[in-house]
Amino acid sequence: MADLTSPRESLVVPRASHAEASPEWCVRADQLVAAQRSVTIALPINILLTLVCAAVAWHAGNTRVALFWLLASASVNAARALLQWSTRGHRSAATSPVEPAAVERQLRDLWRITLASGCVWAMLPLLCGLYTAPEALFFLAVGCGITAGAVSHGGAYARVPIAFITPPIVSSAVALIAVGGFDRSMLAATMAIYLAALVLTARRAEAAFRHASALGHCMAVLNTSLETAHASAQSTAEEMRYHADHDHLTGLLNRAGFLRAAAGSTRDTRAPTCLMLLDLDGFKAINDVFGHTIGDEVLVEVAQRLRRELPDDVLMGRWGGDEFAVLLAATPDDISTVDLADRLIAAVAAPYPTFGTVARVGMSVGVHVSHASDMPEMLACADLALYAAKSAGRNRCTVFGDDLRDALDLRRDIERDLPAALGTAEVSVWFQPIFGDGGTRIFGLEALVRWQHPTLGWIMPADLMATAAKAGFARPLMDLILDRVCAMITALSVRGLDHITVAMNVSPREMSQLPVDQMVLAALAERNLPPAALEIEITEETALDTADCARKLQALSQAGIRIAIDDFGIGYSSLSLLRTLKVDSLKIDRCFVSGLTDSAGDQVLVKAVLNLGQSLRIDVTAEGVESIEDLRMLRTFGCQMMQGYHLARPMPMTECLAFIADAEAQSLPPGTDGFQRAAG
Repeated sequence: MADLTSPRESLVVPRASHAEASPEWCVRADQLVAAQRSVTIALPINILLTLVCAAVAWHAGNTRVALFWLLASASVNAARALLQWSTRGHRSAATSPVEPAAVERQLRDLWRITLASGCVWAMLPLLCGLYTAPEALFFLAVGCGITAGAVSHGGAYARVPIAFITPPIVSSAVALIAVGGFDRSMLAATMAIYLAALVLTARRAEAAFRHASALGHCMAVLNTSLETAHASAQSTAEEMRYHADHDHLTGLLNRAGFLRAAAGSTRDTRAPTCLMLLDLDGFKAINDVFGHTIGDEVLVEVAQRLRRELPDDVLMGRWGGDEFAVLLAATPDDISTVDLADRLIAAVAAPYPTFGTVARVGMSVGVHVSHASDMPEMLACADLALYAAKSAGRNRCTVFGDDLRDALDLRRDIERDLPAALGTAEVSVWFQPIFGDGGTRIFGLEALVRWQHPTLGWIMPADLMATAAKAGFARPLMDLILDRVCAMITALSVRGLDHITVAMNVSPREMSQLPVDQMVLAALAERNLPPAALEIEITEETALDTADCARKLQALSQAGIRIAIDDFGIGYSSLSLLRTLKVDSLKIDRCFVSGLTDSAGDQVLVKAVLNLGQSLRIDVTAEGVESIEDLRMLRTFGCQMMQGYHLARPMPMTECLAFIADAEAQSLPPGTDGFQRAAG
């Protein structure tokens, strides 16, 4: 008999390798496996029928023919068994897939040994005297049965059953024709038809097997592809989830990931928790001087230093830019929390391999301890504490307390009432004169926002600007200030006072969040006002953030608007920035001017800034002139531009215009002690 299909474990080509094998080779391998397995079933049947046929021939007296038949059949069956054992042993011992050439070789060997077996069965007519003996019917029945069985069970590879059935059927037909007679001739013709039918059946069975095998392999490949695609999709989803929650630079949790992790952490415990917000001091100077690549390296190093100082169970993330957030279990007192914050500050302040002691990186920390799990509330409190730490001089830690609670409540009151105040003109713009010629003539005005709250009283401009930026009202507030500034420029022009410029402050947050250049230029163009009549005052912090504001400041400067650096001396300005940003004016911070006569150190600094301005041909204005003594000393230093309460206080627009008219009428000569009219 020919072959059946074999178990999958005997496959020559493992399923795992189907994606790498050609479809034709996979089908041929399946044909080989099916043919080889049928040998396991057919061989015992073949041996049994051989013995039966030999016994019948022996009983009929054909002893020699029976012995020869038995010896020939035994030899071929032994060879088939040996081939089957050798190929099965090879397959089970193989450590790698068999090559296509080996598959074809095994198929050829199987065809040859099957043909030999068919040739042995072709001797069947000799056992019954060419079908003339009484036993002829028995041998004809055995021959038909074994050939039909070979085709029905061996259709996987048609050459094998055809090789087996052709010799015995042909030999039987020849024997019948040789004996002669009409009935035997018709039987021989019938056997020829029978052979043709079996061959056709075998080929159709092989075609069906190949089609099913190819379809199975295609399904296997498709299934493998689907599994691979599913695994890839899962991997991509996991990667996307990771990147959605983690910062690509430092590997820490990003803002969204930190908030999600913090929400779960605070929800699962009733113990007090401590939230720290950390912000680097002087990092923008690192970016400006050394470039953003070095800045990124510093951020990575900072993250590693912070991680080393913190316990393993502490939640840490990069809040954004140069800010970090830390959430940990709070201690009964604030001492250990402050100690931890101080250790973090010290770790960050240590020299960096990239630039050593050439530059310095500090860090301010805002801390809030709470028993509640309200993360937005904790963030608001820690953020206010961080702001307080920066305002107190930076590079320090501030713990949220009762004093900051009052400030937070004030901020929330401002946020609540600011929209209505902007709509009802409660928020106004006042102007403070800036004097030249040693404090004797008005050269400019500074626009200062003012808000007298119905219950809270006068709101500090810094609180108003910061709250407006955080609450999303920065643009409406700036539009209001721009409108009032343009109105003042127009009023001065009508009065023939075109030499007086009007300055307005732009905070770092406004510069980064708003299209300041477009807003300012559009407002001037709409009212047909000269750009030279306006001056934009920025802080040193804004000036250092060159990546965000340089383009906007350059557009303003190219349009003819003057650029001034406010509060000069308290930040991290570099001399190159004064040229890079084409600064027109410096304003010495009031902390160095107020009480100047009593501080030798402030006197040295003021002189240095005045000399710097003279060397660079940049105007220098001294802010905070609060006494006649300060005024006189500034004059001895050669300071021409001054501003302060001793000269004039901020005042509403109408009062300011009247004040300017009086000042122009007086025309005080140089050397006098300046105007002392107060307003507001």
